[in-house]
Amino acid sequence: MEYYARIQETADYIRRVTQDFKPEIGIVLGSGLGSLADELKVIYTVYYKDIPNFPVSTVAGHKGCLLFAELSSGKRVVAMQGRFHFYEGYAMKEVVFPIYVMKYIGVRTLFVSNAAGGMNPAFKVGDIMLIRDQINLMAHTPLLGPNDDRLGPRFPSMHEPYTLSLLRLAQDVAKRRGVDVKTGVYAGVTGPSFETPAEYRYMRVIGADAVGMSTVPEIIAAKHMGLDTMGVSVISDLGGGEVAVEVSHEEVLAAVEKAVPVLVGLVKEILESL
Repeated sequence: MEYYARIQETADYIRRVTQDFKPEIGIVLGSGLGSLADELKVIYTVYYKDIPNFPVSTVAGHKGCLLFAELSSGKRVVAMQGRFHFYEGYAMKEVVFPIYVMKYIGVRTLFVSNAAGGMNPAFKVGDIMLIRDQINLMAHTPLLGPNDDRLGPRFPSMHEPYTLSLLRLAQDVAKRRGVDVKTGVYAGVTGPSFETPAEYRYMRVIGADAVGMSTVPEIIAAKHMGLDTMGVSVISDLGGGEVAVEVSHEEVLAAVEKAVPVLVGLVKEILESL
């Protein structure tokens, strides 16, 4: 079945099981950030394994379901508890398949979150970084191959990968709440190995402030369809310094868990303000 037809089939299934629930905002919850879902009034839970054409997340800390929910303002959202990564063996078009489906069930704004390693010497573990731009170091893009004009243009512009008006909104909310947020550039790499000290230094030289193994393909797909976008990283570890530090996935999740209470309140108010 062609890609567009698969998107339509999946969107039709979701509309049917959620009684045509129409979300305005799509949320991708990254490693350790699934607890953000606790702040949502969940109306429907749909597991990936039950959704036609959906991959199934294999990463610890990713539950594997779509949450259809309302914010206290009444805004409707759909949240991915568990994303898909290129390193899991999925093709790029599979990685971003849920993003395309979101568009066809009503989403107009995509909010993404992730845990990332920090290279900026001003960063510390637990910092929250609002993403203002990105660098694709995955050597792949979800737009490879024939383009379907029904999804978006052959050559989508990436001059504003993260919607500047939403970035300013997030900065204003953070200031109002007294939360010290950073702003920076996110580099997306394939993984699943963490970066070497030389790779950290290289990415810092080319302009990245943080690095992770997700997000970049999702944003490319979102911009292909003309969605507004916003992203946030929790700095879960640091690299590129004089002394190399060993990093584990468990340590990343632990660092994120400590930052979550502040992040939850911040993200909730940002989404309410959209």
